[in-house]
Amino acid sequence: MLDLKFIRENPDILRDGLERRHMDTSVVDEIIRLDEERRSLILDVESKKQERNAASKEIGRMKDAAERQARIEATRLLGDVIAEEDARLKTVEASLNDLLMRVPNIPDQDVPIGMDDKDNVVQQTFGEKPVYDFEPKPHWDLGPELGILDFEAGVKLSGSRFYVLKGAGARLQRALIFWMVDLHLRQGYTEYYTPWMVKEEVLFAAGELPKFADNLYHDWQEDYWWVPTAEVPLTGIMMGEVFEESALPVHLTSYSACFRREKMSAGRDVRGMKRGHQFDKVEMYTYCKPEDSDAELEKMVHDAAETCRQLGLTYRTLMQSTGDLGEKMHKTFDVEVWAPGCGEWLEVSSCSKVGDYQARRANVKYRPADGGPARFVHTLNGSGLGLPRTMIAVMEQYQQADGSIVVPEVLKPYMGGIDVIRKPE
Repeated sequence: MLDLKFIRENPDILRDGLERRHMDTSVVDEIIRLDEERRSLILDVESKKQERNAASKEIGRMKDAAERQARIEATRLLGDVIAEEDARLKTVEASLNDLLMRVPNIPDQDVPIGMDDKDNVVQQTFGEKPVYDFEPKPHWDLGPELGILDFEAGVKLSGSRFYVLKGAGARLQRALIFWMVDLHLRQGYTEYYTPWMVKEEVLFAAGELPKFADNLYHDWQEDYWWVPTAEVPLTGIMMGEVFEESALPVHLTSYSACFRREKMSAGRDVRGMKRGHQFDKVEMYTYCKPEDSDAELEKMVHDAAETCRQLGLTYRTLMQSTGDLGEKMHKTFDVEVWAPGCGEWLEVSSCSKVGDYQARRANVKYRPADGGPARFVHTLNGSGLGLPRTMIAVMEQYQQADGSIVVPEVLKPYMGGIDVIRKPE
């Protein structure tokens, strides 16, 4: 959520940000109109309440019964007007807050203008695309042939866009999760294990509601919401907290399953494990001082990329264009890995600077060391990394001519002696 005072004083900056996102700018005028009406109503109501209080005191001192009764009636009518204006004020404030909850963050000035992800700008590519003396298989053929990936079982259990990992496949994914969490611990993050169901207010605090309600799974009976990412509980766990300046930055990491209603159609983009309603992810999350958020974004991108590098994967980093940028983000860098069987780059991480957009909604502040008033922190989040696309890249980049998969060196200690995943005999 943006600061209303900032919008009031800098409407053109917000208009420019919306234009660069290719969004309607009329919302700015509506926010300003409602804000002006709200402030006018507050002044008018307060003035009338003071008038009523003064009249009430005066009534107690009146001796003339007729004059006293007339003043009582006038005060009653004034009370009716106050009640009407109070009701109008509540309506205006509700409309204003609803708009503020829906207004996106303002992109940083260096974010490239674009319509969608096709306009994202490649920053660097690391490693060469592997060359094989055989035709590399996509994971949707490779996994079933090795007996480690079962799409039919997923459909049997839950329907389309679900799958089952088994044997060495299940262990490979678990190894990736355990290793990634351990790597982030070495990078200075503190591990959290949080609930995968949260209250509605936690999703509001994280910026998922009201915008993305249709993409979330909701238990209406108990009013629990399944998390779309561990970013949500890692935001909510600090709601209403005030950090000491000396405690910042705070780096958190958490593994969770993630649940999203994917609006998917058939085709190349969704084949195999690439997109589903349920997936695993290791999250990185940072609370910091505003002046440190750019440096913290660099660290987060580095930490995500380091995960790819240590896995020996060919990867690249991109800056998202305004057309692809998430609504709560100032700036986002994607990390993509090369999947030779699919023949495409797959996003495994998006690292984002959010500014105080989430902190305002969650009311997370820090107390400056100089004793000044508490200020909102800045938050950042990023995948470190997301499954199953990391699994896809490992399976496809490490495949051999005989259909086996060599386990990456860093994962071998987690694989219980399995160095190569082979076809069942």
